[in-house]
Amino acid sequence: MKYLIGIDLGTSGTKTVLFSEDGIAICSATEEYPLYQPNNGWAEQDPADWWNACISTVKKVFSDSGVNPKDVAGIGFSGQMHGLVMLDEDGNVIRNSIIWCDGRTADECAEITRRVGESHLVDITANQAVTSFTAGKILWVRNHEPENYKRCRHILLPKDYIRYKLTGKFGMEVSDASGMNMLDIHERIWSDEVLKALDIDSELLPDVGESSDIAGAVTAEAAALTGLTEGTPVVYGGGDNAAAAVGTGVVEKGKAFITIGTSGVLYAHTDSVAIDADGRINTFCTAVPDSWAVFGCTLAAGMSLQWLRNNFFQAEMDTAKGLGKDPYTIMTEQAERIPIGANRLIFLPYLMGERSPILDPNARGVFFGLSAIHTKYDMLRSVMEGVIYAQKQCLDFHRAMGIEFNEIYATGGGGTSPLWRQMIADIFELPVVTIQNREGPALGAAILAGVGAGLYPSIPEACKRIIKVNDPQLPIAKNTNEYAPYYKLFRDLYPSMKENFQTLAKL
Repeated sequence: MKYLIGIDLGTSGTKTVLFSEDGIAICSATEEYPLYQPNNGWAEQDPADWWNACISTVKKVFSDSGVNPKDVAGIGFSGQMHGLVMLDEDGNVIRNSIIWCDGRTADECAEITRRVGESHLVDITANQAVTSFTAGKILWVRNHEPENYKRCRHILLPKDYIRYKLTGKFGMEVSDASGMNMLDIHERIWSDEVLKALDIDSELLPDVGESSDIAGAVTAEAAALTGLTEGTPVVYGGGDNAAAAVGTGVVEKGKAFITIGTSGVLYAHTDSVAIDADGRINTFCTAVPDSWAVFGCTLAAGMSLQWLRNNFFQAEMDTAKGLGKDPYTIMTEQAERIPIGANRLIFLPYLMGERSPILDPNARGVFFGLSAIHTKYDMLRSVMEGVIYAQKQCLDFHRAMGIEFNEIYATGGGGTSPLWRQMIADIFELPVVTIQNREGPALGAAILAGVGAGLYPSIPEACKRIIKVNDPQLPIAKNTNEYAPYYKLFRDLYPSMKENFQTLAKL
């Protein structure tokens, strides 16, 4: 029996899962780490925390499973996208990583647009310059921390740093690299034109491969730290959404998934490049060669619910701990008792600014309609609904671009919630499908490793062999009709507040 390891480097923690070659999860381990916010709207993490979490979780899956590390055929990665990791000439980290949800780079995004040209940038990279992406972070360090920039010799993304620590090899792959604002989306290579316009030395960037290509092998040093066997093949892996697509079988045209993790993503596979000229919906390379994805991203999806939990639901957290239950389970049981529309309360989930489709780092969270009749449970229901309304806006743009699908796969932490899934089905008017294996991105990372190691002939063939689905959760017409006026009002609120958000940002 051969085994595969999928390492999912997330924002809240790293999860390592050991799979059999048939895609059965044998053992998993998770380790959390902090998020640092030195200023309002900033978000950073220490890459050393990622590496330490990788070491401890890999060691734990071996100790808990009893599997011989020599039987691992390959290792793959899923990783949070867009985070800037800067290394000096000796491969040491220069500063904390500025991660995907950091909103400090509005001025740098304007600089990128001015240097390259807005329409030309979209033509090449398929995306506008937004604060999530990595190019703006590079320019921010150059503009504000010139000494750190001068020391920089290598630029990596989060999962690529962990892979470097495992293999000693620098590299990136197309799904993650296409979220940097510097990749030619059509040719799947770095754009010399964009790099020249931004005055970024191409030598700072590693070679780019496909997600299932072998990127290196576990070094003796990494083997000693993790318990892995020296020489075990390591593939490039994929950005978290690209890996989740593989882990849910969304690897063919006409398939799509929604994930509600820290962020929320609506992701559809396509065989050709489709671009929103205004950059409100993103287009990236997928983990499948010669294919692309069109998707929208809500920056604070599960993060909005986590924020509410941490600040208003301590009693439920204490109860859940005593019962050995997930506090979100107790919370959603309460939310189910609140009617659709949360007693006329609407939440805009812009806690970290917003990406799709409004592209506004200055937007902020809003409870609209809050009155003395409302309780924290109304707020809870409105947060859950507001997240799905934001994703429905992304769906509207997909359809306007001609991207169609007849059902949607649900993954991420939110995908495990029957209430959230029913909201998706009702608001999207689509059947919602879940995968029997809930590991999502980690499974996708393992499948990529299996393809690279030669266990499977291709990514689509591996998905057909491994992925099995549950019965769909169907939309309820009555609910759909009740949500409709609230969604319309949600959609109208941001334009009426846009100027006020800009004013607030300047206070």
